Amino acid sequence: MLHPARSGLPDTGHLPRPPRVAVVGGGIAGVAAAVALGERGVDVELLERERQLGGRVSGWPTTLADGSQVTMNRGFHAFFRQYYNLRVLLRRVGAPLTPLRDYPLVDAQGNRDSFVGLPRTPPWNAMAFAAKSPTFSWRDLVSRIDAVAALPLVDVSVPEIYRRLDGLDAMSFLEQIRFPPAAQHLAFSVFSRSFFADARDLSAAELATMFHIYFLGSSEGLVFDVTAEPFPQAVWEPMGRYLHTHGVRVRTGTTVEAVQPGCVRRFALRTGAGEEPDEVDAVVLGCDVAGLRSLAEASELGDVQWRRRIAGLPSAPPFLVSRFWLDRPVQADRPGFLGTAGFGAVDNVSVLERYEGEARRWSQRRGGSVVEVHAYALPEGSDVAALRPQLLTQLHRLFPETAEAGIVDERHELRADCPLFAPGGFADRPPVTTPDPAVMLAGDFTRVDLPVALMERAATSGLLAANELLAGWDVRGHELWTVPTRGRLAPLRAAAARYRRT
Repeated sequence: MLHPARSGLPDTGHLPRPPRVAVVGGGIAGVAAAVALGERGVDVELLERERQLGGRVSGWPTTLADGSQVTMNRGFHAFFRQYYNLRVLLRRVGAPLTPLRDYPLVDAQGNRDSFVGLPRTPPWNAMAFAAKSPTFSWRDLVSRIDAVAALPLVDVSVPEIYRRLDGLDAMSFLEQIRFPPAAQHLAFSVFSRSFFADARDLSAAELATMFHIYFLGSSEGLVFDVTAEPFPQAVWEPMGRYLHTHGVRVRTGTTVEAVQPGCVRRFALRTGAGEEPDEVDAVVLGCDVAGLRSLAEASELGDVQWRRRIAGLPSAPPFLVSRFWLDRPVQADRPGFLGTAGFGAVDNVSVLERYEGEARRWSQRRGGSVVEVHAYALPEGSDVAALRPQLLTQLHRLFPETAEAGIVDERHELRADCPLFAPGGFADRPPVTTPDPAVMLAGDFTRVDLPVALMERAATSGLLAANELLAGWDVRGHELWTVPTRGRLAPLRAAAARYRRT
């Protein structure tokens, strides 16, 4: 579905001087906003706390024990084909993506789901997946599952679905539908944990929206692409050059501590560098949740109610990404990405040389493998020393050949900086706009009344933030694309509406 751009003049050339905007945060959301503004002739400065762009999709160099120069990052990221706005952003710099043929899901009972060979057209894609899955039986589909309780999955309308389901957690919703327990854990919990939260701590509305995005609302299916090289080389270095060509000044390693009233322009940005504050006409806050809370507390932005809303934004539990460079290869049939359920803290395992050029070249030189293990929704206070042996034990269960492999080197990233979409939280989720028309938010934590999630919500919010500012200067915005904003199947929508009335 096309969401047309607001009309307006092609750029800021009609104004006495180009408006100056500070974009705080160099992740997907901030970069999307900076690109969208810079392309329309806005004077943009992009400030990023870390030494590299990318936010949660960043990467940085590291030297292994064998002397190899490699790139570490915060873990595997899937670029689904429904990420229309993100992929348009990536196409601006020709970011190389490569398809991952399949990403099977396995549980500790030996069940295995696959996405190979599924039809792309709704609802046949979802029906074929259920028919192929070992966790469903025809008896389940005919007599066990509560079809009435499941109707919200086929009648998703954004944002109306949040008013209906946001007060319920995802696991309780699945239990009401009476999905088989194995299907709950294998087919749905694996996806809910992609939000870095346990299904008991995730809004059922988010799960239903995700089902709509990937199954019943689109024909791209659940196949996805990955970057063919590490994120800096594939995305952020060329994106930095692209920003430069559009006049955007990128300052990495710069922490914005407060946004204060300016003397000449509307705002002055106080940074940790002790420099003279930069003055700007508008601000896009594209930082993570913790950074936004800190910045809002230190700045007189918005109103009291808005600042209280920001202070109450929750963060998801910690997660761990552990990467091991092994001295021998895993079996040739191991997939590039494997989702898991029932293997302790392990949520997925990826084999990087299956899709990433740098890892493949290291593997060819050393005759080994680069394996990454993810653990989401960890208890507060978790530490690498305690988790490492658990993750290796589960890796050896999943890929027994790794038990005999020596570890050339390893890296661990334990983080807790993702947003939490808890039941009942939608009403307090801040939108892109704020009480001040010169201050915008951007990030996957924002309320975006469109069917988008994860990285795509970040990219979309950045474009929406830019569009709001551009409209204030009578400059044309940027068009957006999403899957349809409501269920595509009219008979099922009608059935759901009838049951809602009764």
